[in-house]
Amino acid sequence: MSKHKTTQEHKRLQETYQQNKKWLKWGPYLSERQWGTVREDYSEHGEAWDYFPHDHARSRVYRWGEDGLAGISDDRQRICFAPALWNGRDPILKERLFGLAGPQGNHGEDVKELYYYLDNLPTHSYMKHLYKYPHAEFPYSELVAVNGSRSRHEPEYELLDTPAFAGKNYFDVFTEYAKAAEEDLLIRITIFNRGVQEAPIWVLPTLWFRNLRAFGLMAEKPVMKLEREDDGQPCVKVAHPEIGNYNLFFSGAERLLFTENETNTERLYGIANNTPFVKDAFHRAVTGQQFDWLAEKTEGTKFAPLYHFRLPPGEKAEIRLRLCREKPAGTQPLGKAFDTVFSQRMKDADEFYSGFQKGEDEGLANIQRQAFAGMLWSKQYFNIDMPRWLNGDPGQPAPPTARKSGRNREWATLNNEDIISMPDKWEYPWYAAWDLAFHCVPLAMLDAEFAKNQLILFLREWYMHPNGQIPAYEWAFGDVNPPVHAWACLQVYKIDARRTGKPDKPFLKRVFQKLLLNFTWWVNRKDRNGNNVFEGGFLGLDNIGVFDRSSYIPGGGHLEQADGTSWMAMYCLNMLEMALILGEEDVAYEDVATKFFEHFVYIASSLNRIGEDWTGAWDEEQGFFYDILALPDGRYIPLKVRSLVGLSTLFAVLVLEREKLEKLPGFYERLRWFMQYRKDNNENLVIEEFHEGKDILLSLVPRERLKRLLAALLDESEFFGKGGIRSISRVHETPYAVNINGQDFGLRYEPGESTTGLFGGNSNWRGPVWMPMNYLIIQSLRTYHCYFEDSMKVECPAGSGRWVNLDTVADDISKRLIGIFRQGPDGRRPVHDGYEVYHSDPHFRGLVLFYEYFHGDTARGVGASHQTGWTGLVAEMIDRVGWEKVGAEIENHVLHRV
Repeated sequence: MSKHKTTQEHKRLQETYQQNKKWLKWGPYLSERQWGTVREDYSEHGEAWDYFPHDHARSRVYRWGEDGLAGISDDRQRICFAPALWNGRDPILKERLFGLAGPQGNHGEDVKELYYYLDNLPTHSYMKHLYKYPHAEFPYSELVAVNGSRSRHEPEYELLDTPAFAGKNYFDVFTEYAKAAEEDLLIRITIFNRGVQEAPIWVLPTLWFRNLRAFGLMAEKPVMKLEREDDGQPCVKVAHPEIGNYNLFFSGAERLLFTENETNTERLYGIANNTPFVKDAFHRAVTGQQFDWLAEKTEGTKFAPLYHFRLPPGEKAEIRLRLCREKPAGTQPLGKAFDTVFSQRMKDADEFYSGFQKGEDEGLANIQRQAFAGMLWSKQYFNIDMPRWLNGDPGQPAPPTARKSGRNREWATLNNEDIISMPDKWEYPWYAAWDLAFHCVPLAMLDAEFAKNQLILFLREWYMHPNGQIPAYEWAFGDVNPPVHAWACLQVYKIDARRTGKPDKPFLKRVFQKLLLNFTWWVNRKDRNGNNVFEGGFLGLDNIGVFDRSSYIPGGGHLEQADGTSWMAMYCLNMLEMALILGEEDVAYEDVATKFFEHFVYIASSLNRIGEDWTGAWDEEQGFFYDILALPDGRYIPLKVRSLVGLSTLFAVLVLEREKLEKLPGFYERLRWFMQYRKDNNENLVIEEFHEGKDILLSLVPRERLKRLLAALLDESEFFGKGGIRSISRVHETPYAVNINGQDFGLRYEPGESTTGLFGGNSNWRGPVWMPMNYLIIQSLRTYHCYFEDSMKVECPAGSGRWVNLDTVADDISKRLIGIFRQGPDGRRPVHDGYEVYHSDPHFRGLVLFYEYFHGDTARGVGASHQTGWTGLVAEMIDRVGWEKVGAEIENHVLHRV
């Protein structure tokens, strides 16, 4: 990470955080899917997909938020904007992205659209989005039917598998936003006909109010009203009782359409509407080409100017709009000044991102910039008030009684209304706490204050449970995810310090106090026997075990998890490191630093201990850590699956630097006494190499065991794949099986989509490559190298005869991960393996998707297609190692022999 020069965008960020300017008032905060979410679900048995399906979305008012295509909103989502499209053939307007609900897909829910986040600045002063819309009728029914007919052993049926894009007959619809001022938003929609024939398209840039009155949340009705400027040009006056007044200017349109954001009860429930002007009125008008009944309506809560173009091949059309508080003085709202602002903001974006580019590789710069764009486009307004959700709104039908004993009932103190970084705004349009921790690393490179505020937010009283648990996600706030929040706080602190040269210790102090509560929750709830060996359940790794680790454990026993224990050891070291940083200025932190040091030693000793009365997690013969199933009759059964569960033991490592220890004499003295005490009592020291006046290595994995783990990690027939470290070893191509009390369990290596229905079936930890886990492995290797330097070298890849230090190993893994997205010598990217259009069509060639995970053998993207969230970590890897020549001799040896 290098320090950046101060750009115009940096100045806007400073104004935002130091002068309370409102550059973040408006942004890409509109969800891409509000339907099918838990917060909109008022069914008796929690059937979110069925209660509010896609077919209802165009006609039914949302309670907790809004959605749209390439849309924006204010930070309280009172006013929303998004374009809608129609190609003259579809049965409905394209107002929102289409995808399969969880039960419809053979691999769970999945968006079935082609869209790309091309650019975005941290203040959202410039944003660019691309949507590809076919000339042919969108194959809604075909996508549902074909996917529904396929088994879990077959691939998903995607939009590019249908005939819709055959012959390259489609539109590219670019939606761009530029801010002339904090609340002066310029909007430009450009439509290109990429096909070989003339084609019609209708465009409805739509502005609407979220309907809060229907739920008793607002007394006065907001209104949008058509007025004429002095020059006779139409303008819509926007008046909202909570956030004030705006003006919407727009280029000349064919028609001006108004309606109300009210549910079409007649269509959905057979109950007569109070007014014909309902939420889906534009669908009826445009698809039926019936406009007379809307002609006299000049105000409402939803408005769109209608544009109709017939575009010859290769031609384009442009639409301009401007949403602002006041009409710009002395200039036409959509005139030359409009062009000037867009040009300047695009220049600002180039200037801002040039600070990250350390070489001349334009392809690599494109990957990093699209990764950053995806991170910023994935910011979303999220709202749920649990007491209201559980009990219902005044004047509305009461929720089913079963809700009081159903999902999330224990979280009555949770009340969220914030802008939050989402994993994927269609597939996962709800926060996931451990995903968010990883999001904050690349976000800190762009906007460290936003990243810090996100981490603080989840420790606040209206998020964190009174018992100290951090909420997981809306499907089950009480699920247990890996405790990576402290790790993320440290990463953001360090990135910010390197960027600014000013360590933000008040931030660390602020999060440290709340993290103590969360750490205590973990110790009290997940160390069943008080032996420093932890459980935790699935811990975010979904189907990685031979059975669901969050449900009933076979044989009535409990699972002593290598990864649960590893995560807690890592948590100890994260808290220790924070305490040592803060202890440099406040001696009070030395005491708690000692506590975390000693706790780490106890955990490390338990994980590594082997004795006559103990079946340890470490298997000396196989050189690996495994989960242990403890049965009620006293038997311990190792579950010998070679997976990330065992590799997670690498995560807990910290170097205590001699110079820093000398600044903390109290802690250093206690450390020496404690180590001598354990030595005198013949207890595991954990610290193998303790020499006065030298750095100290704290590691969950002793040196010799580390070498054996790394031999497996770097073996291409085990974990080391073309695109990084696999989640399960390829040795399990031969299935693993275990019998527990007469019942058989097992798994096999599955490099792509999951063949089971565990956790919805849309993610798979039985073989693919996952970016966040790779990132933690890379970080750990660099930490080990800080201590061992060239005194430890390993063969990379195993059997290659190439011996390198651990920092070089970290670089090699990073380059394989970056290589997922890079064009190879044949011009193809592994991430898009199987789809020739990304190579053959020049309008696809530069586009990059950042998937949830990647095929363990081919590196093809799998799962959620826009999970820039944690896959956005690749942007940081590019910043660190990507600008080195990836086509070097080493890379040819490493990549091409796989």
